[in-house]
Amino acid sequence: MLELAGIIILGIFAQWIAWKFKIPAILPLILIGLAVGPLSTFYSDDGSQWIQPIYNGEKGFFPGDGLFYFVSLAIGIILFEGGLTLKMDEIKKVGGVIGKLISLGSVVTFFGAGVSAHYFFGLDWQISFLFAGLIIVTGPTVITPILRNIPLKKDISAVLKWEGILIDPIGALVAVLVFGFISVNVPIDVIDAGAEAVANAEANGVGGSYTKHALSEFGKIIVIGFAFGLAGGFAMYHAVKRNVIPHYLLNVASLSMVLLIFVLSDFFAHESGLLAVVVMGMYLGNSDLPNLKELLYFKESLSVLLISILFILLSANISIDDLLLIYNWKTAILFAIVIFVVRPLGVFLSTTGSGLKVNEKLFISWVGPRGIVAAGIASLFGTKLVELGVSGAEYITPLVFGLVLVTVLLNATTARLVASLLGVFLKKSNGIMIVGGSRASRLIGSYLQKNGRHVVLIDRNRTNIEKANEIGLDAISANIYSDDLSDNIELNDVGYLLAMTGNDDINRHAMTRFGKRFGENGIFRLLTSDELLKKVPHNADEVFSNTHDYLRFTEIARDYPSIQEVEVHDNSKYLKVLEMIRESKDAIPLFKKDEKGDITFIDTLKEIDIKEGTQIAYLGKPLDFEEVITANLELEPTLEG
Repeated sequence: MLELAGIIILGIFAQWIAWKFKIPAILPLILIGLAVGPLSTFYSDDGSQWIQPIYNGEKGFFPGDGLFYFVSLAIGIILFEGGLTLKMDEIKKVGGVIGKLISLGSVVTFFGAGVSAHYFFGLDWQISFLFAGLIIVTGPTVITPILRNIPLKKDISAVLKWEGILIDPIGALVAVLVFGFISVNVPIDVIDAGAEAVANAEANGVGGSYTKHALSEFGKIIVIGFAFGLAGGFAMYHAVKRNVIPHYLLNVASLSMVLLIFVLSDFFAHESGLLAVVVMGMYLGNSDLPNLKELLYFKESLSVLLISILFILLSANISIDDLLLIYNWKTAILFAIVIFVVRPLGVFLSTTGSGLKVNEKLFISWVGPRGIVAAGIASLFGTKLVELGVSGAEYITPLVFGLVLVTVLLNATTARLVASLLGVFLKKSNGIMIVGGSRASRLIGSYLQKNGRHVVLIDRNRTNIEKANEIGLDAISANIYSDDLSDNIELNDVGYLLAMTGNDDINRHAMTRFGKRFGENGIFRLLTSDELLKKVPHNADEVFSNTHDYLRFTEIARDYPSIQEVEVHDNSKYLKVLEMIRESKDAIPLFKKDEKGDITFIDTLKEIDIKEGTQIAYLGKPLDFEEVITANLELEPTLEG
């Protein structure tokens, strides 16, 4: 009981450590697993492991193949959650670079790592390519913590983020197919008989080569896996849409369906269960399932618990002999080739013809940590192939675990330094986050974006999000009371926070919650009606407009949905134009744009220094400034939002 409770406690503690120090959770999980597993033999009283995953004598959790069954089901649930996040329309949206990285880049990694493992490490071809298939994946759980506090350009953050999200299920799918291709070398009845029967079969020429039988079994895995995956997704989708399942049973019913599809698929074709759950997840993830986000939250929470338990058990199950297998120069050479040759080659080929600069490509090449899916599937497949007596299979688990540790440690400790040396740091975070998606917010966001600022609009109202997307704005449907925004590495260039909802509590919460992260250069909100009408004291430095509240912004944006620009030449003309705008009932002064195009919030200006070419931008009705500015100066074209 103590050991079982200890695994859960240590697993959640490792997750907390990862959150606290902003490192990938897999790092403390594997280190804790090694510490209570193989390494504990050096400091335990009787020389035994503190935690023994497989039952041996009086110690252990899982008798016989129990551990492998648990690992299989846990990996199945994790891969299902990965499939849910793989959106086909997002692959189209993210652009050519990311599309090439998850296709051409994966091919380069697969063949490059496979050939390297064969020639430099001496593995058989089949095991070499299984290793290569396993290390294709990076994963958001390892990328996000590393990049969370590195202020990178939006393009670089987006490439690394989407590569990690999209390549996870793709890499897992490749590994599953390669494993299936290897496993069908041995007839099913021989597999069930165990390693001794495998050896006898190979001695008699039954297995060991890719025969027609092997190819037919491989085809069977693909057909059965896709068939059951699509059938499970179809059944789950219609059960939810037709309210066959009550809301309170939705999460556990989906979990049961995943396990059912996994087991049934595996029953009809050995090793097809993982493929089936990935396909099922992809089917549901690309449907219009109404409760998809809720389902994702549940699966994410379940995955955190499973991953915490799983990786302590898997790390503890690695023996000292396994570690000694890869304690040589061949391992160092193989890892060096994967990190310093294969990864950069894949990145540079995938980014040919893109707008990325050489230093940006080098940084993307450097950041390629392997993740949780790679380590989990490696342990599962490696152990199964060892049981089947496949030559070289004993290297799979320690090699992949070793590469995971090396890449995570290397990237977690050097990513910031490398970013600095390569010059990919943002000099200043000029991006602007606008909380609230009203028409006024969209008009202001559109204006700022047209003037070269990265704008992100946050709202829970889907209609506002859709309208923002229609005019080309980045818009995120998020709840500011949750952690949805904290892990979004694409927001690293945001340095201004503008809270523009009609609820002052939400505005102030957004400033308090996200001001430090997204408002290093300025945090602003709208005046409340009480502050405006009753002259309630307020901090003028944090107010976007000293003269208008949410209601007035909404009314003017409704009646005059455009932002005007008027050019001023000196301080006196600037003050006169500004006074005219403020005196108008149908206009709100917003920004000062200097001759270089730099934009400043008008009501935050401490000093006025107007040069030739300076413009005032205001929301509302076009005004006549002929009496203030020279007659030959025309207003700039209206910017519609």
